[in-house]
Amino acid sequence: MKTPYDIIRKPILTEKGYDNLQNKVYTFQVAKDATKTEVKQAVEAAFGVKVESVRTINVLGKMKRQGATEGRRPSTKKAYVKLTEDSKGIEFFDSLAQ
Repeated sequence: MKTPYDIIRKPILTEKGYDNLQNKVYTFQVAKDATKTEVKQAVEAAFGVKVESVRTINVLGKMKRQGATEGRRPSTKKAYVKLTEDSKGIEFFDSLAQ
């Protein structure tokens, strides 16, 4: 059985992510095989909040070069999690937004 922390890998802290904090939208890197329902349940269990919706996107890894050798960084999956209006915020992100 997967724990919430097997599904949620890490938070993504970018300018776009900071702009969405006031709308209670949080961004996470999640497991590639995780579904929207699994992400919703994991966020609710890990942070004790109510999730309204989840949007996911598969991010293709960037091409990188080292001399004549070309390769690709690993591909990832991102989840944008929107909380309900009456839900409290996630403390980790709220401390960064101030």
